[in-house]
This record gives sequence, structure tokens and C-alpha cells, in this order.
Amino acid sequence: MRIDEAGGGSAAGAKPHLERRLTLFDSIMIVISGTIGPSIFIVPAAVLKAVPDPAIALLLWVAAGGITLIAGLACAELGAMFPEAGGQYVFLREAYGGFTAFLYGWVLFIVGNSSALAATAIAAALFLGQAFPGLAAEHVVASVPIAGGTLSLTQGSLIAIASVVILTLVNLRSVKFAAWVQNITALAYLIAVLAIIVVGFALGRGSFAHFHGGHALAGVTAGGAGVAMIALFYSYDGWEFLSWVGGEVQHPRRNLPLGLIIGIGLVILTYLLANAVYLYALPVADLARAAVPADAALGRLFSGDVGRAVSFFIAIISFGSNCVVVLGGARIYYSMAKDGAFFHALTRLHPRWHTPTTSLLVQCAWVCVLILSSRFDQLYTCFIFMMTLTYALTVGAVLVLRRTQPHRARPYRCFGYPWLPWIYIVIAAGFLVSTLHSRPRESLAGLLLAILGIPLYLHWRRRRGTAGTPPGVVTERPQ
Repeated sequence: MRIDEAGGGSAAGAKPHLERRLTLFDSIMIVISGTIGPSIFIVPAAVLKAVPDPAIALLLWVAAGGITLIAGLACAELGAMFPEAGGQYVFLREAYGGFTAFLYGWVLFIVGNSSALAATAIAAALFLGQAFPGLAAEHVVASVPIAGGTLSLTQGSLIAIASVVILTLVNLRSVKFAAWVQNITALAYLIAVLAIIVVGFALGRGSFAHFHGGHALAGVTAGGAGVAMIALFYSYDGWEFLSWVGGEVQHPRRNLPLGLIIGIGLVILTYLLANAVYLYALPVADLARAAVPADAALGRLFSGDVGRAVSFFIAIISFGSNCVVVLGGARIYYSMAKDGAFFHALTRLHPRWHTPTTSLLVQCAWVCVLILSSRFDQLYTCFIFMMTLTYALTVGAVLVLRRTQPHRARPYRCFGYPWLPWIYIVIAAGFLVSTLHSRPRESLAGLLLAILGIPLYLHWRRRRGTAGTPPGVVTERPQ
């Protein structure tokens, strides 16, 4: 591993510019907060339903984390090469051209990032309602007549919208303030998990016998393991957000690779320890039946009704996780606009706070529309296929750029090249085939959404050419 210190600062200019204010600690916390969301409180049950052997289940958590780390190693090389706002968008542009990069950013805006924001905001509202019954998410506040129908405004949708607006305002204030908010929630999660582990194993009423599967291994099938891996891959999603804010990381050629590698490593460790506590508390069969395994496990360990406390904690974690999504998504659209491949207004930065103001506001408005439409779940399933495809293309970009840009400085070189990138691509290809087979309608819908963006790309390309900027020209480079 070779990492240098170059690229840490940016020259001051007359115009507003993104400031490099994110430290290595901030970078690690972005990976942790972006990855660890409400899934760790729920997904263990789905994994154990599919794979009823505790040892195999834990091995699958490690395997999914290892595969994620391979992608992180590739992204670390690319991030150190191109420490700019936009991350994956920039990597795809450099490796495959502006068209592929645009389709990635377009689908991310219309479906992927926006629907994920909406879904997590709604989840936070639901758990908040479970913690405080007076805020029950399903309670209808008002009904608004629209287009011959009626739009029901529930407390859940209003709380979700309020959370997105608040996080947008936090991100408007400064990138450092946004990092502070997500750092607090990430640290709270890590400290709480550590406390639960120590107190749970020391004083809890669990049993290590739960780690022995007995005859459960006979119920493990390849199909079940595949189902479990699908859920696990989604649990590890979010580490890439760090590359999206590469233009604001201090000493990016050092801190981007370190942030990704350390952050993903800590996520893997946290997931394993959390699952270990759950298994110590309850037998596999009980965990598999639990709607919220964390609630059931902690209730058994400490013999109390901890459901409301767990629900409140999940709501806070979801809120912090969304802070990172708001932060990163706006940088993708900002970078696209800088390239002339999106609305030019999204290039505007606040003159004092140096944040992509218009990009943040447009993202907020679209997410609020998705929340009110209640279509975000259907939209996100359409993005699953495309998400896996973009990960494979991102890892493949390492292979492409080693060939097309061999003399470009690489402060960090991907460990295990070229074997590990190829292993990831093969695994991703298998996952794509499986997703296309199991969810053909959603997968094809995701491709259709990408195709619908082609006329817009051609329009912006013509405008870019008319303005005298040849297609593919990079309009922003790190200082």
C-alpha cells in the first residue's frame, strides 16, 4: 500500500469554491454513517430465515463485507486519482465517457439516491412513531384534493419531509456542520453497540449455546444463501458516499483511501459484533421470527421493555444516515452541472458557506415529491439492478484506466490488482443475472428510466457545444 500526502488543499479564488474541510475522522464517519442504517436492526432476521445456521450466517456477513471491501479498494485508487466532487460520476466519465457518467447521475437523481432518501426518511418517521405513540406515522393530518383525487397527508409523511428539509438546511450551512451532525449519530451508534456488547456479555441473560447450529446446517441451501447475500449487499451499501464528497476532503490522496478502507473495516466489525450479541441473546429460531431483532434481543438480555428505546435509536440512526445521503447526492448533481450535463443552475455555490445551494434545494424538493407520492419503494426496486451495474462499472474503471491512463499519478494502488477487481466483476455479473431473473420487471424498468434520460443528454450536449465547450471536457480539477 502506498499513499502520499499530495492534493490536500485548494487555492482561494474570487468565486465561491468547495472547501476542503473534511478530516480523516470525518471521512471514516461518513463511510460508517452512510453504510450503517436501520438495516442492521432488521436484516439479521431475514438472513437467519434464509440461512438457519448461525456460523454460516456470520460467515456470510463477513463474505459480503469482504466483497464490499474489494469494491472499496478499487474506489480508493480512483478517489486518490480524481479527488473531485462527484466521485463515481467522475470515475465513470474518465473511464467510459460522458454519456455513461450522465446516465449514472440521471438515474441516481430520478430514482436511486432520491428514493433511498425518501424511504429512509419514512422509516425514521415510522420508528419515531413507535417510540412516541402521539407521533404515529399512519395518523392522517389533512386531505388535499388534487387532479380529481385526494392526497392524504399523514404525520409520517410530514415528519419525513421535515427531516429532509432540516438536513438540507444543515448541509446548506456548511459541509463541516453536516459532518458534525452525522459524526454525532455515527459515534452514538458505535458507543451504544460497544456498551451493549460489553454489558450484554457480562451481565446479560444469554447463552453461547445459541451459536451452535445443531442440525440447522441441513437447512442451508445455495438458494437460501443467495437470498441472504442479496439482503447483506444492501446492508453494506452507502460506503461510496465518501467518494462523492472527494472535492471537500483534506489531503484527499491520503484520506480518501484511508477513509474508505478503515471505514468499511469498522462497518464489518460492527455488524459482526451486533449479530454476535443478537445470537447470544436469542436462539436462531426466535431471532428469525422477530420483526426487529434488536428489540427482541435486548429485551431478553436486560429483561425489560426496550422496544420504544430501540425504535427511537433506529430513528436517530436513520436521520444521521440520511445526512450523508443529502451531502453526497448534491455533489453528484453539482459535478454533472459543471460538466454541462445537467441544469446549469446546479453549479451555484453559496458565496459564504461554499455549499452547492441550488443542487441541495432541488434534491430536497424532488425527495419531498417522492415522499408525498408514496412511490419511492416501487422506484427504488427499479434501481437495484442499475445500482449493481454501476458498482461493477466503477470497479472495472480501475482496469480501464490502468490501460488508457497508465502514466497518471496513482497515490494509492488497488491491493490485489488485477485479480480482486476481476473477482468482484464476476460476482457482480452473477448478481446482475440473478436480479434480472428474479425481478425482470423492475430491472427492465430501471434500464428504461436510464433510456428516458438520453434526450436530455443530447439536449445538454448540444447546448454545451453551442457554448463552445466540447463534450467530455472536464470543467473542474482538484487544486
